[in-house]
Amino acid sequence: MKLLRVGLPGPPSRTVLSRAGVLILALGLSGCFTAQIFPTSQERDISLRSGDLAASGIAFITPSSATGQEEEKQALAMIFAEVFKQQRPGVRVVGLPESLNAINKAALADVYKQMYHDYRDTGLFKRDILKQVGAVTGARYIAQIKLQGFEQGAKERFGAFGFRIVETTFASIRIFLQIWDSHDGTIAWEGMQEMHYAKDRITDKPVTLHSAAERTARDLIAKLP
Repeated sequence: MKLLRVGLPGPPSRTVLSRAGVLILALGLSGCFTAQIFPTSQERDISLRSGDLAASGIAFITPSSATGQEEEKQALAMIFAEVFKQQRPGVRVVGLPESLNAINKAALADVYKQMYHDYRDTGLFKRDILKQVGAVTGARYIAQIKLQGFEQGAKERFGAFGFRIVETTFASIRIFLQIWDSHDGTIAWEGMQEMHYAKDRITDKPVTLHSAAERTARDLIAKLP
């Protein structure tokens, strides 16, 4: 009488075990990654006091950039305006599109353009022009953002079988925020924040300008009176 031998799977090969181990390790690490954020900030209260913004409102005007990323200026203003509305619901916030609409309707486009030319050369907004901008936007305080630096990148931390398993994505951003009083043409408040952000991850998702700017906006706006 012949015995039938049922085929049973043999032990997994070393290659299979190794790849499984790498996969398990990667999946395990993916749940443990935390972002490393190192902010450095400095701010100066000049004449802005608690309650001033709620009483008089704030309008955002066109940001400036020293990084060559001129196309990001509108996005930067939008991020700051949205964060401002979330963190200071009692303050009337005039976003950049509304400010530009009001300026254009009042036939101040050329004057507004000249104001920016003067600012690049002197760091000043002329009092008479600033007062007109405040009047047409209906906000006493004018917010101007300057993107002074932004870098992003990634480097491999762990790889196997020719695949990148873990990489560190990083970004650095530096933003300067000034709030001007349109009534007398003076700087009421200013602040700067530089932030370095790094995170280990198993995806190719970078640290975006939007995410870095949003975190910076939250930190700067939280320091306002």
